Amino acid sequence: MTAPVFVAGPEALAVGPVVLEGPEGRHAVSVRRLRPGEPIVLTDGAGTGAYATVTAVSGKDRLEADVERVRTEPEPRPRLTVVQALPKGDRGESAVETMTETGVDVIVPWAAARCVTQWRGERAAKSLAKWRTTAREAGKQSRRLRFPQVEDPLSGGQLAERLRGAAFAAVLHEEGGAPLAAAELPADGEIVLVVGPEGGVTQQELDACAEAGAAPYRLGPSVLRTSTAGTAAAALLLGRTGRWS
Repeated sequence: MTAPVFVAGPEALAVGPVVLEGPEGRHAVSVRRLRPGEPIVLTDGAGTGAYATVTAVSGKDRLEADVERVRTEPEPRPRLTVVQALPKGDRGESAVETMTETGVDVIVPWAAARCVTQWRGERAAKSLAKWRTTAREAGKQSRRLRFPQVEDPLSGGQLAERLRGAAFAAVLHEEGGAPLAAAELPADGEIVLVVGPEGGVTQQELDACAEAGAAPYRLGPSVLRTSTAGTAAAALLLGRTGRWS
């Protein structure tokens, strides 16, 4: 079994003895019930990981460990961003969780015209915080050293600007003219996928995306939910770009 991952500050990401306390220490000691001799990984979530062995535990939230080595992962190439239309209920967190586990690098909430769910005021702040917490926890669970960045939400009019400059951009659409599996992909830069809401992307949104360089592509013969389409498309592209090799 691979070593569990815990988030730690920069002071813990160095060879030598370290102490893990607070919420992460409590999770290690009281939830995971780690014991001396077991391996763990500490990370800043930005690509650096410290590989350690537990040396002692005490109380409910104090774990001591000895770091044997530290490594930093290079930035992923190409970087994969998914612009995710806001799903209903808790499907947004489910989408963030599975996209994180799959390997998506950046997740951008999008208030598309046909989204039933809308983020406004205090709800927007709470919902965004949930997405960011979900990405962090899913990053730990999937043993990632580099957690996905969850950007501030986009309104409909901001989407086109976010797409400009991408090395490759696509809108997932059931009537897309070409299969995503056959698209020519870059070896570097940013790939941006746009996932529409359950009600579909409007023609006005499609036109704005096309003007910004994002053509419509179909994913497969079936129509996926908005909360699963991003994960399926990400898996396809991560395999094709060689990042899963």
